[in-house]
Amino acid sequence: LSLAFFALSGLDVLNALDSLSQILKEDTIQWIYKLQISLNNDGSNAKQCGFRGSTDIFFDNMDPASPFYNSHIAMTYVALNCLLILGDDLSRVDKDGLTSGLRALQLDNGCFAATLNGSEDDMRFVYCACCISTMINDWRGIDKNKAVDFILSSIGYDGGISQGPELESHAGSTFCAIASLYLMGCLDTCLADKQSEILKRWLVNRQIDGFQGRPNKLQDTCYSFWVGATLKILGLYDCIDFERQRQYLLSTQSQLTGGFAKWTDTFPDPLHSYFGICGLSLAREFDLLEIHPALNITMRAYDHLQRLS
Repeated sequence: LSLAFFALSGLDVLNALDSLSQILKEDTIQWIYKLQISLNNDGSNAKQCGFRGSTDIFFDNMDPASPFYNSHIAMTYVALNCLLILGDDLSRVDKDGLTSGLRALQLDNGCFAATLNGSEDDMRFVYCACCISTMINDWRGIDKNKAVDFILSSIGYDGGISQGPELESHAGSTFCAIASLYLMGCLDTCLADKQSEILKRWLVNRQIDGFQGRPNKLQDTCYSFWVGATLKILGLYDCIDFERQRQYLLSTQSQLTGGFAKWTDTFPDPLHSYFGICGLSLAREFDLLEIHPALNITMRAYDHLQRLS
């Protein structure tokens, strides 16, 4: 499902979604809904609801006690994104199931686990929970106060934000945290002026030509989105050197296969290809469609979501 998102949203950013036939779009929507775990009649699976990432490990009449039965919070996020990109009206999304599944994944410290029965838990999944709640327009699945406290406790001494308390600041987790605060409607009230200034300096200092994710690391194509989108949300995107970023991104593009790589002179992959064009979109390059910096979908898809509200 993640690969489907990179492909679909990438085509959308390129304004090339119509290269897919209507039949293929409808078949893809049907496939995504097959990945949904909806509430059963007695609600006994409430904690497991959401979307899985693939049909490969699921079969009819699977025992709900199986660890493969559970949904995954990141897959629920990309499933909703893909449905919006394809123009679906979300009428078949089980919102009660999604909110109950989210509640089951939030931990006492405010963070979210990825799935039940033991998994990672960090800032990425706080972000997924906030995006899901925004897209279904239902925040019953999140204790916002706990989530905000977790984010604030993860701010580092250097101004960046980490995956959790007392860990190293990272551009990816900084994006997840700032986007989450924005989607929860409390970005302007949660960060003190000094914190905002230090964060701004930390973000701007991630630029080499492209962007790095942490100090003393190599620049990497995907951080043109993680850093760029964070600056966009904060209204600070004009602080970067656009031309240097553009030249770096284009240097990672393959002239043989197409696509973008992590670094120059390496092989392209779907993730870096997608985030590479997102980085160019943020800079309003090459007539690419504009993206919503917090939800990571095009404004065309976001406008569709708004019409559903």
